[in-house]
Amino acid sequence: MVNIPDAWYNILADLDFALPPDVQPDLPAGDRAGGIDPQVPLSLVRQEMSREPWVPIPAEVRERYAQWRDTPLRRATNLERALGTRSRIYFKYEGGNLTGSHKLNTAVAQAYYYRKAGATRLAVATGAGQWGTAVAAACQMFGLECHVYMVRSSMTGKPYRRTMMELLGAQVTASPSDRTGVGRRFLAAGDHGGTLSVALAEAVEETRTPGTRFCAGSGETYSLLHQTVIGLEARAQLAERDVWPDVVVAGLGAGSNFGGLAFPFLGSALRGERAVRCLSVEPAACPKLTRGRYAYDYTDSSERTALQKMYTLGHRFTPPAMHAGGLRYHATAKVVSALYDRGLIEAAAYQQREIFSSATLFTRCEGIVPAPESAHAVHGAVVEAARADERGEPATILFALSGHGIFDMGAYRSYLDGEIADDIVPDAAIAASLAHLPTQPVSSDV
Repeated sequence: MVNIPDAWYNILADLDFALPPDVQPDLPAGDRAGGIDPQVPLSLVRQEMSREPWVPIPAEVRERYAQWRDTPLRRATNLERALGTRSRIYFKYEGGNLTGSHKLNTAVAQAYYYRKAGATRLAVATGAGQWGTAVAAACQMFGLECHVYMVRSSMTGKPYRRTMMELLGAQVTASPSDRTGVGRRFLAAGDHGGTLSVALAEAVEETRTPGTRFCAGSGETYSLLHQTVIGLEARAQLAERDVWPDVVVAGLGAGSNFGGLAFPFLGSALRGERAVRCLSVEPAACPKLTRGRYAYDYTDSSERTALQKMYTLGHRFTPPAMHAGGLRYHATAKVVSALYDRGLIEAAAYQQREIFSSATLFTRCEGIVPAPESAHAVHGAVVEAARADERGEPATILFALSGHGIFDMGAYRSYLDGEIADDIVPDAAIAASLAHLPTQPVSSDV
């Protein structure tokens, strides 16, 4: 058995460039004076800025990790047989914990640091519900209250996620809501199913409540750092079999799942040790890397948070209805964006029906129902295997099965009934959203 890593891997240490700095938005004087402060603990700020290759995992966090880690690495032999491929397909399964997804890796770490910083309550946003569930569980572990703003359309489609969060003691509110100024503004605009960007803005606004801190689950560099336990374990598990992947595949929302699996392998490539391709797979309905713009943008719809340079569809972008609610974020983590901008990682986008087709095949072959978000990685691996066969060059493929889809039976029912639609996002819709990007800082090329 592989031991739980005692340190997280920091990819910034192996980059020969610095990430573009965050820039404070140009707010009116009144807003600057009374602006919203998410109050991220200094310990996490230091992790965000660190160039040290290894960041020690606190003993109390490792003790919590031991409840479900290390997680299994499996070879998908039945899937290989069904595909008739000569490639070898491995997957790292992160769905075996209480919350059913990889999100718990950073939720536990962040709850630990927030409690040490004096927080008593965490406010978070969630799309499909994995992040909200993970924070609810972590808050229970460390004696914190939890308030989750869940994208309204996702709450309607996945009601048992709400049940799970409330079972863990969290308060759950559909977003947009009438609890916040941001929420009321979007509600006033008419029927609104919500977006992760709006839910984020509502959670950030709640930090005005004493003792409440905002907790981000995917886009921040420290969140990706905490997730590298996935890739570190996978690398050690493959080494036990004398295997190195030709390609590493993961679904992409803001980036924590992709970075968590891919970064330890990419780090080896950056150091000149072993070559590897790292492929991110995003939904065609929310194509940040494949159709977005690399520019400074707000991280949520409040238009008050710091500007980050990232691939974005614009903070006002609302994707069409889709079942992979956790991949609805309008942008991608700044470190993932910088890697893609420099050609160090790859990206592909696929439609819902082909995603669910591969997920259904995987379920029948391997006995695990993938979450719709995780199904993107399944399909990416299937496509990579087919392409390798076409080239006559069998590949070793590793993908992240980031969570189970037991709460997503409504989505699978829709697929089996032939009701899932493929949505092509018009260029005009993306252009209209990008037209609202903030004025670009002079330093945007840093």
